[in-house]
Amino acid sequence: MRTFRYQDIADSLRQQIDDGEFGSGQLLPSEATLVETYRASRVTIRKALELLRHEELVESRQGFGWMVAAQPLTQSLDQLVTIEQQLAQRGVDSTREIVDFSFVDAPPAVAPVLGPQVLEVRRVHRVNGRPFARVIVWCREDLGAELSRAQVAQSSFYDLVPGPKRASQTIGAALMSEPDADLLNMPVHSATLIVKRTTYGDGSGAILMSEHAFPGHLTEFVAELAGSADDLAPTVGFRLVGGAEA
Repeated sequence: MRTFRYQDIADSLRQQIDDGEFGSGQLLPSEATLVETYRASRVTIRKALELLRHEELVESRQGFGWMVAAQPLTQSLDQLVTIEQQLAQRGVDSTREIVDFSFVDAPPAVAPVLGPQVLEVRRVHRVNGRPFARVIVWCREDLGAELSRAQVAQSSFYDLVPGPKRASQTIGAALMSEPDADLLNMPVHSATLIVKRTTYGDGSGAILMSEHAFPGHLTEFVAELAGSADDLAPTVGFRLVGGAEA
């Protein structure tokens, strides 16, 4: 039976997705690249992609382009746990890659909390081999002096630094920076979730600060809300960037 050119292209892309050449949430080649690859018009390429979108195999997002459809990985806001623990609870395997491990002068936002010198660890978290998050952890100098690169590659800081812990956390939106875009294989200036956390020890003040960058289409944060305003702790709420509280 005769098929149209756009159907042949859709079949080819569908097969590549089925074979794992393009994984869940992964960006497809740009329309311009597909035009060159298949020697077809942009209209034909767009019809092929729209066919796959109708099958819910691909989706497009402003600032990203076309990508393989994916359900965002959810992370709970009611537990002080690591990324790996939350992913493992959902049956998702993840790995971490240490990009940098060094003692540095603390950044301006970190120095007043942790002191002038800190251990800075930069790492990339991967799911099924693909980048999922960029993480920077700053550890208080006296605690970091006891740690090695091999240790932080194998275990979380929460496991390595002893004692009970609590944390404060903020979540905001940003545009993907060039360094993060390179690490996460995402378009520059695409939507990004930035999570900043300060972790406190038992009576010892702040011990860790961290910043996590997530591609906006690959993760979402979920909070369980009480059914009555009387059940909410005073610190629960949304804080606007301007400082107003809701």
